[in-house]
Amino acid sequence: MIDYASVCILEPRLNNAHKLKVLMVQNKSSRKPSRSDNRKPEILDTAAKLFSERGYHAVSMRDIAKTTGMLPGSLYYHFSSKDNLLYSVYERGVSVIAAQVDAAVLCQDDPWDKLEAACGTHLEELLGKNAYAKVVTRILPQDVESIQPELSKLRGSYEDRFKVLIADLGLDEGVDQMYMRLLLLGALNSTLSWYHRGAGSPSAIAEELIKIVGQPIKR
Repeated sequence: MIDYASVCILEPRLNNAHKLKVLMVQNKSSRKPSRSDNRKPEILDTAAKLFSERGYHAVSMRDIAKTTGMLPGSLYYHFSSKDNLLYSVYERGVSVIAAQVDAAVLCQDDPWDKLEAACGTHLEELLGKNAYAKVVTRILPQDVESIQPELSKLRGSYEDRFKVLIADLGLDEGVDQMYMRLLLLGALNSTLSWYHRGAGSPSAIAEELIKIVGQPIKR
């Protein structure tokens, strides 16, 4: 907390009205969040876990409230609807995966190595314990028509990275980059349905996928 005397010392040229305004802003920004505000990350984590396990439509706000140990009404203090909650989970999922992929790509110089690093990191997030990543992959925008445009925009903002990575490969003009991107992302995301520990590490799977798309198949 900052007092009026401190404001007078720090901002001597301000008139009294402005000093009081500075005091209010400073004390508001330094105020600790309430316990209810602190529960928002817990709600998001719970929703991500349930959505990733059961899907969007099979989970109710009551289910999320019960798992979080809250009253259903209290949940609406943080999120106005289940759609709003899904959007927040989706937004965080895209942000987390994108940050990891961007960091992995920066460590590489060769365009093909960059793409392989992006694929490997994508798989690590997807096949690990990241429930947010699973939500982004399993729940498609068209599954929730009420917020389909918003989810599509979030998903597209992440997939744009792969557009850039593929464009930088210097492929022949005859190669359709859109189809290549969709093929690659489809293969990566489908691992959720078949992956097991004996199938190899995420990086090993990414390496094999890049070998397939990076060499001529027809002879």
